[in-house]
Amino acid sequence: MNPIVSGASVIAAGLAIGLASIGPGIGQGTAAAQAVEGLARQPEAEGKIRGTLLLSLAFMESLTIYGLVVALCLLFANPFAG
Repeated sequence: MNPIVSGASVIAAGLAIGLASIGPGIGQGTAAAQAVEGLARQPEAEGKIRGTLLLSLAFMESLTIYGLVVALCLLFANPFAG
């Protein structure tokens, strides 16, 4: 494999993981903060808030998993390697 392609693939894999985890990390923190605030205001809506929070956290986490898949493809199944 070309050393330039190999080095660029490692850098791209690191960027894919890093950038794919920034957005969901911020979103999950914001969602959890809003859920706790909602529970403090309306404790009787706990079940509804918890269900919505868990579903939204799962959707946000899937974005990070997509970044992991891209990084693993760049490292182990590199389409640019000749």
